[in-house]
Amino acid sequence: MTRAVAAGGRGRTGYPRLRLAAALAVGALTAIPLGYVVVGAFGAGADQVVALVWRPRVGELLVNTVLLTVLGMAVSAVLGTGAAWLVERCDLPGRGAWTALMAAPLAVPAFVNSVGWFSLTPWAQGLGAAVLITSLSYYPLVYLPVAAVLRGLDPAFEELARALGNGPWRTFWRVVVPQLRPALLGGALLVGLHLLSEFGALQSLQFATFTTAIYDQFQSTFNGSGATMLAGVLVLLCLVLLVGELRLAGRVRTARVGAGAARRPVPHRLGAARVPALVAMAVLVVIALGVPLGSVATWLVTSTSTAFPLAALVATTATSLGLGAAAAAVTVALALPVAWLAVRHRGRLSRLLERCTYVGSSLPGIVVALALITLAIGVVPVLYQGLVMLLGAYAVLFMPRAMVSVRAALGQVPPELDDLARSLGVGPRGVLLRVTLPLILRGLGAGAALVFLAVVTELTSTLLLAPIGTRTLATQFWSASSEIRYGAAAPYALLMIVISAPVAWLLTRESRRA
Repeated sequence: MTRAVAAGGRGRTGYPRLRLAAALAVGALTAIPLGYVVVGAFGAGADQVVALVWRPRVGELLVNTVLLTVLGMAVSAVLGTGAAWLVERCDLPGRGAWTALMAAPLAVPAFVNSVGWFSLTPWAQGLGAAVLITSLSYYPLVYLPVAAVLRGLDPAFEELARALGNGPWRTFWRVVVPQLRPALLGGALLVGLHLLSEFGALQSLQFATFTTAIYDQFQSTFNGSGATMLAGVLVLLCLVLLVGELRLAGRVRTARVGAGAARRPVPHRLGAARVPALVAMAVLVVIALGVPLGSVATWLVTSTSTAFPLAALVATTATSLGLGAAAAAVTVALALPVAWLAVRHRGRLSRLLERCTYVGSSLPGIVVALALITLAIGVVPVLYQGLVMLLGAYAVLFMPRAMVSVRAALGQVPPELDDLARSLGVGPRGVLLRVTLPLILRGLGAGAALVFLAVVTELTSTLLLAPIGTRTLATQFWSASSEIRYGAAAPYALLMIVISAPVAWLLTRESRRA
């Protein structure tokens, strides 16, 4: 049966030395950008920090960034949760097709989406356009975990609440929402971190946030102090998100010892609302997928700059695939010891290490890249502009995508299974390889897929850290689209979508199987 155990205490006491050492190393890696910002702030001095931060322009950027993050998280949560409820718990026709279509926006990079909208209409500027377009790009990060939870909920709890006199809405808010809360907040946190560090989409939409201002600062004057202070404000906003998610999610553990005997819930009959629901879902698909795909097709057919340099397309595709696969494997491997401590040995240290893995993701790629460059030049010059440094930057930037999936998978594995294996004489390594890893393999795959999708479309860190001569689909698309050569950019955008689409589909498939 399913058990909910309040984890008010530390859980299991004592940290295994080897796994603690690995988790500390990962925490140190992900804290490098934070250390870079803190050292820069102390080096500038209190007076200069106040002068750089306490300005009307910074206040404007703060308002823009907070509004975009809050509204984007809220819209993504509503779209993701609403779509998940209609697909998983209502008698909506074509459930399998809708499941794939709801996750498909993950295959379209946010900056491709924004350029598509901007080329379509001059309205695509400012806060409203930024919230709409980024939400359309990132709501699947909420949809996927919420849909997975809805699919696995035992309907007996809802039936019991209805039997006690609760109406449909009261049952939903008092029974279903508390069980959705960890997945919903985890997905919304990922959306918020992406919005804090988003550059390409917002630059195309001409909406200024801290991230775009940091890039402009470095590009125009290479003013390290001013850009570092702005990054410091981003770190504070990230901490607010992390603390808020921690407080709202609570510390409740849910694990199922066996497969249980949960019945599949009877779909809610939409009745007269079926047609409006279908229309709403269709509109969501059209504006999330139809606009960017239609724009790419239009560029290919009508633009005078359209070209298909076969050798360059093959080379950049191979590079993007190789970097994506390598970064996915490295990032998931690094996330595993931290997630294991966070789930199996809950305490202040494990919680701090887990939270550290989220901070780097909230910073712009240029700040992460400069932090690693500064450290490498001063300590290990041989790493500069090497593959190891680039993979390290990807791990720092996209660790939350792996952490959320790995932590959720570990949370569903009861620690009693580890105890049982040890009581049968299996050592720690055997428990990990023979018990834990087989049970969390799908979670590891989901985390790797999410990281792969992010790396294939990553832009700024690749530009700064990749070995000389390295070109990816994302960098080539950005180079051409920045020069308003949409036809030349279209083949690279199309290949990014073609590469990402099967991975997004696999995410929905694994989610349904889980």
